[in-house]
Amino acid sequence: MSALGDVGSFLSGVKVLDLSQYISGPVTSQILADMGAEVIKIEPPAGDGMRDLGPRDADGEPVFYASLNAGKSLRRLDLKSADGRSAMEGLLVDADVLIEGFRPGVMARLGFGYAALAARNPALIYCSISGYGTDGPLANAAGHDGNYLAESGILDRNGRDAPVFFDPPIADMAGALYAAIAILGALNARQRTGEGAHIELGLADTLMPLQSMQVAEWGANGTVPKRGSTYLNGAAAYYNLYRTADGRHVMLGPVEPRFWQNFCAAAERPDWVERQNDSLPQTGLIAEITAFFAGRNLAEIAAQFADADCCLSPVLDLSEALSSEQVRARGLVQCADGALQTLFPATFNGQRPALRAPLCVEPGL
Repeated sequence: MSALGDVGSFLSGVKVLDLSQYISGPVTSQILADMGAEVIKIEPPAGDGMRDLGPRDADGEPVFYASLNAGKSLRRLDLKSADGRSAMEGLLVDADVLIEGFRPGVMARLGFGYAALAARNPALIYCSISGYGTDGPLANAAGHDGNYLAESGILDRNGRDAPVFFDPPIADMAGALYAAIAILGALNARQRTGEGAHIELGLADTLMPLQSMQVAEWGANGTVPKRGSTYLNGAAAYYNLYRTADGRHVMLGPVEPRFWQNFCAAAERPDWVERQNDSLPQTGLIAEITAFFAGRNLAEIAAQFADADCCLSPVLDLSEALSSEQVRARGLVQCADGALQTLFPATFNGQRPALRAPLCVEPGL
């Protein structure tokens, strides 16, 4: 064992109360649990609404809910009742982190707003995750990932003939990552100051830093990117999707000149080399490469470009991706108690966090 210690002990001794539901908050607390935090998931008497979304396993249990909450323990409390509030007060006595995902103002009305809790426990790190944050005209509006994408400028420029939203949900997952980063930063600062913090994060807000390059370009020259207008969304021949003769697709991505040259050499089309610099959109070159791939099936393409080193990939479905040698070699997905788990995608001195135990349900729930 290195001086760094076991990954699962990084947050040993940190107690997290997670009152959030659905995706963003639970993913945030799962990241903390992977690093050793004790996470207690607190749900209303009817349970997390995520239980009613998505598929069921052979025993009728909700697959999505189970995957997002493994590694935690569960308590159900009615925070509108005297007993529920009393139980919550008991849990808060030694809590380090609280995560909540209600609309702004709900926790304060329940008597558990940040100001009230910080007065009793100044070291508490309190993370509020909402759709649009606490400021602005949309502060109390309902929304989901597609709404946030629509309002961020991202949805407008992705897709072929019309906007296309994404799976997995970008804002939900980005929100979880930013929230976890913020909590870890606050925990580190607390070691120096002894003081906690109120972290307030709107899921819609997380989409702006994800498009920092496009925002900078708009600021510099007023460019509004549209579908098929940039190299990132279909205007470039060297960064595009192409259909094969057998109805599959490949992703071609040799953005760097040396990779593009390798592609042209393997395709036996030296005349394409200089055309990488054609103005966008590269309609003519895209048409020629489309015809090239349309004349070959996926296996033939794989054989022709096997040693080309040119950023060419088959478009795999999820089953194919999970069965790929790369995913297996990286150990990104493991089986625990008959269920597949995706693991934290970084190693620490060669270690990944351990597999998560199933959600531990308090007796009687």
